[in-house]
Amino acid sequence: MAERAALVTGGSSGIGLAIARALGQEGYSLTVSARRPEKLEAAVKELRDEGLEVEAVPANMAKEEEVAALVARHRDRWGRMDVLINNAGVGIGGEIAEHETKKLDMQLNVNLRAVYLTLRESIPMLKEAGAEHGKALVVNTASIAGKHGQGWLAAYSATKAGVVGLSQAAHGELGKDGIQVTAFCPAFVATPMTDWVEDQVPKEDMIQPDDIAEGVRFLLRTSPACIVPEIQFVRPGDLMRA
Repeated sequence: MAERAALVTGGSSGIGLAIARALGQEGYSLTVSARRPEKLEAAVKELRDEGLEVEAVPANMAKEEEVAALVARHRDRWGRMDVLINNAGVGIGGEIAEHETKKLDMQLNVNLRAVYLTLRESIPMLKEAGAEHGKALVVNTASIAGKHGQGWLAAYSATKAGVVGLSQAAHGELGKDGIQVTAFCPAFVATPMTDWVEDQVPKEDMIQPDDIAEGVRFLLRTSPACIVPEIQFVRPGDLMRA
């Protein structure tokens, strides 16, 4: 059994990879998951080459059986879960009137349903960690669009608002078990997911993945008595937009 272990979804690039690296540097054994096996293996090799202890588990988070198998693989490999990072997500823009149902369903399934299912499957291990050392951590990646709904991102905004609400409810249920739940609400982050807006906001002007990872480091260091329900990451002078 590992001394400390973390599961990171959506960990093959961007925010998830930065958080996985930070957790590994903090001494956590890692399970890192993403949908594309080849991209995941490249990311995990990068982490292993840095001396980190990592297990790669490809999973399509839109499929319940793959979510359950992912958590089971983590348990079989490491025997515990001290940190859960629910980071897998997808964003598809478009007008509500023109948005195809399959695009709506994809965002609901990956951005919200999978967060719920992964948390549900992980609760037994998180409770064990909370009982052992008074603190297990869950970070759910939402978005600033979940705080201020944005036109042409209606489905995405709705799912991310759901993640904020789920995080609040989960804290209410699980806080007594030593499980802290925090929603991360970033604006534009310099990842492949924001390539579509690079002509309007250059990558160097966006929040960086390492900024989000530093938020996780902060949460690791707070006491069991300190609860941080959410963290908003915004760009200078802009609170209402991504």
